[in-house]
Amino acid sequence: MNVEQARFNMIEQQIRPWDVLDSDVLTLLAVMKREDFVPASQRALTFVDMMVPLRQGGAAGQCMLEPKLEARLLQDLRLQRHEKVLEVGTGSGYMAALLAHRAQQVFSLELEPELVEMAKANLKRAGIMNVTVRQGNGALGLAGESPFDAIILSGSVAAVPQELLEQLKVGGRLVAIVGNEPMMRATLYTRTGEREFGEVVLFDTVAPRLLKFPEPTRFSF
Repeated sequence: MNVEQARFNMIEQQIRPWDVLDSDVLTLLAVMKREDFVPASQRALTFVDMMVPLRQGGAAGQCMLEPKLEARLLQDLRLQRHEKVLEVGTGSGYMAALLAHRAQQVFSLELEPELVEMAKANLKRAGIMNVTVRQGNGALGLAGESPFDAIILSGSVAAVPQELLEQLKVGGRLVAIVGNEPMMRATLYTRTGEREFGEVVLFDTVAPRLLKFPEPTRFSF
């Protein structure tokens, strides 16, 4: 496989048509080696328009999202170089690596110990020094390091916990994929005041659930 041609095709045929037009994001995707964050057994799927399992039976929260979805979320977060970011759902560390090139400091939470070690190793090998990966329940966020300029959820949730929203600075943004199959919505939340939050739907999509986030109560009769 011609890796650089495959990377070019991924950007031009998958990512750009999904309204990812920010030149800085596109340049970053061209130089960041996505293949270095994909498990060796799945390397053939690196540039394919699909989710990549990160371990045996990789299901909820244990996969890399499609390249176009990663790129769109990154673009819509509108990061600036001086900002501090929280990611929930580290996975292989690829999104954290992208965030690291766009922000000053990145904290990334991952529930699964195996993936914590994978991400740390991948980020170290890539020479990325401004990401801190921690094991923990992403639904609780990281209050000890808050407030954050931006928060990104690398997976879907039924609803964004208030506890996470309150870890944003005033003016801070949170991007998440919210709802239930068959249709979820990528949504941008902005903290507009001490107790005020704006909400804008960005686009429709579907993504695996992040673990440990609350689900709505189901009633039976």
